Amino acid sequence: MNIVELFDKGGVAMIPLLVLSVLSVATVVERLWFWSRVLRKERELVDRVLDRAKRDWGLAEEIARQARDRPIGRFLYAPLKLHEADPELFKLALESAADEELANMRQGDKILEGVIALAPLLGLLGTVLGLIESLGSLSISDLGTTATSGVTLGIGESLISTATGLIVAIASLAFYRLFQAFVFNQAKLFRRSGNELELRYRQFWLQRLDRHAEDSEVRDSDTNEFQTRVSEAKDSEAIGDR
Repeated sequence: MNIVELFDKGGVAMIPLLVLSVLSVATVVERLWFWSRVLRKERELVDRVLDRAKRDWGLAEEIARQARDRPIGRFLYAPLKLHEADPELFKLALESAADEELANMRQGDKILEGVIALAPLLGLLGTVLGLIESLGSLSISDLGTTATSGVTLGIGESLISTATGLIVAIASLAFYRLFQAFVFNQAKLFRRSGNELELRYRQFWLQRLDRHAEDSEVRDSDTNEFQTRVSEAKDSEAIGDR
């Protein structure tokens, strides 16, 4: 049985099943291409950014900026491009970037979900229509005679649409679960790298505040010492005038 005969015997339900299968294949191919680029050396990029952040935040920002063609690069660059941001704004930028990138990773999920839900139902509909057509031409007097052989053949052919619908749904479900696993792993990577980057930035921010406080204390001390000397000089001049 070739493809043309398969569609002819499967009934009218084979046409929407063909449309769903084309949508499913196109979505799967696009998502496989997307993930093949996303998963390439992303952990190495995260380690490089976090390692540079220990010593030079400007260099860490530059590394993330050069990797903006990948989701993890855009995620890390979003807070790093905010110069002298306070820790709360830094965290907000991380969370906003993570939500946006994870949403982009879920593109195509709705199409696969629709195919998974509709394909078996369309297959069953084709089977029911085939059974109605096969049994509609059968009368009570034909039972037990050779006339029922054609009905049996028609019932077998009507099950083709059900099998096709199940095949399309099962294949779509397998890739859907695979892509969901990729998204779940990306969410864990974003959470881990984001937490480490935020922790190091908070440490940097506290060290910066401590340095500013020390510089302020030195300036206040110098100012007080200068004022004391000026006051002593004025007192000396007053005593000399007397």
